[in-house]
Amino acid sequence: MTPLVAAIGSALWLGILTSISPCPLATNLAAVSYISRELRSPWRTVVSGILYALGRCFAYIVLAWLIVGSLLEVPAVALFLQGAMNRILGPLLILVGIILLGFIRLPGLNANWTGRLSEKVGRRGSWSPLLLGSLFALSFCPVSAALYFGSLIPIAVERQSPVILPMAYGIGTGLPVLILSFALIGGAQTASIFFKQLSSWEKPARIITAAIFIAAGAYYIYVYLLLPGI
Repeated sequence: MTPLVAAIGSALWLGILTSISPCPLATNLAAVSYISRELRSPWRTVVSGILYALGRCFAYIVLAWLIVGSLLEVPAVALFLQGAMNRILGPLLILVGIILLGFIRLPGLNANWTGRLSEKVGRRGSWSPLLLGSLFALSFCPVSAALYFGSLIPIAVERQSPVILPMAYGIGTGLPVLILSFALIGGAQTASIFFKQLSSWEKPARIITAAIFIAAGAYYIYVYLLLPGI
């Protein structure tokens, strides 16, 4: 497996983990609530799910392009990051792992606005799921902010990939809604079963990911910080 393929797989998993975290899950439920209006037309239901996922991809790509692109375009910053990124990544991964375990709690935004926003955006026509996905992607909560800014962006900087990795992350965050849009065609009961199973996976998936992050962070610290000084 090449490093880029591994990075894409990691970005996709980070997106999926983000999508089933409590705050993003609330925004995805608001999106499903909007998409379910199209049940009279199964095709439109699926298209709405696809547009929502594309909207999330677009927002994450633009944001990553602005951050990663601006960092890499400054020669001094790019040179520093090339030499220091591996040393920075170790402590950063451990910090994100601790946040995922809940030992450090960051202030979050109130997500109650998502329902009202979906109502307003829902009146914008056929392309409203695209706009909804873009807006909801930017409603960061502590967990999603830690995963995106603390994990995805550093990996994107290291791999110099401001498009492919954020796109994989965006696909991961929109994947549950896309699957639910297909499940809704089979009936509300099918969608409800899928959602309950999805919710039950969040905690163990978060704990396993946190453990991997902490282990990877410890490895990076040993190899790039401690070993050179031995």
